[in-house]
Amino acid sequence: MKFTQNLTPRLGLLKALTLALLLLASVMPPTVLANEREKATFDSTTTLQTILTSSHRSVVNRDRDKYRHPAQTLKFFGLRSNMTVVELWPGTGWYTEILAPFLAAKGQLIVTNFAPRTSKPALAFQTVLADHPEVFGKVKVAQINPPNEITLAPDNSVDMVVTFRNIHNWVKAGYAEQVYAAAYKALKPGGILGVEEHRGKPDISLQESIKTGYMSEDGVIAAVEKAGFKLVGKSKINANPKDTKDYPGGVWTLPPTLSQGEKDRQRFLAIGESDRMTLKFVKPN
Repeated sequence: MKFTQNLTPRLGLLKALTLALLLLASVMPPTVLANEREKATFDSTTTLQTILTSSHRSVVNRDRDKYRHPAQTLKFFGLRSNMTVVELWPGTGWYTEILAPFLAAKGQLIVTNFAPRTSKPALAFQTVLADHPEVFGKVKVAQINPPNEITLAPDNSVDMVVTFRNIHNWVKAGYAEQVYAAAYKALKPGGILGVEEHRGKPDISLQESIKTGYMSEDGVIAAVEKAGFKLVGKSKINANPKDTKDYPGGVWTLPPTLSQGEKDRQRFLAIGESDRMTLKFVKPN
């Protein structure tokens, strides 16, 4: 009986404390809760799946995984943690924040960037790398100035080169051939070029590609093979049959850009991101 008398007030106190904590969590801003989490750490045991669910990735970036399928895409390319990899035109670093921690312990990631003093996006990307050494501290930057200055790494020194949705920009700028040549030069014999790009209708013209951002898959394959590569695989990982490819603002009509603003927004969100080719090339031995 004495035991019961001592336990009752303790249970009441415990319930009160639990209720108080629940109420506090319900009103506390999500950012505060996130800041209380243990900071992400990466080592030789880190897997792609660990990285994809890590707190260093924003909710916005993680929400795009269902469209971009990063783990499946990188596995299709043949990525291993001990590779030296070049990421071409990384943009804001969506793939960089996956590749950097995966390669940090045993491999090497090299990213291209323009001179920060000449480009606001380049400065912003360089700032992101510098401000987060726990994620990007071992990343090397190859500064480029196309079409004439596109040295990615010493000749025959790289295991893999990857590019995600960049080819339409290179074609528009007129230096796609120079980029392919630079990638070929940097790769070791047997090295891999992994390509993801917006896929247009089979009969799309070059002029329409430049206007809409959609590229002919056959045209991309022909151009890359002309540079000396050999196609060794295609994947439907990033295919989207809902993409009709006939929008007023080209591929940028779809998420994440949504260039039409609120006009037909729900329709474009329901379609999702663009239909994309995913191609694997090799530099012959």
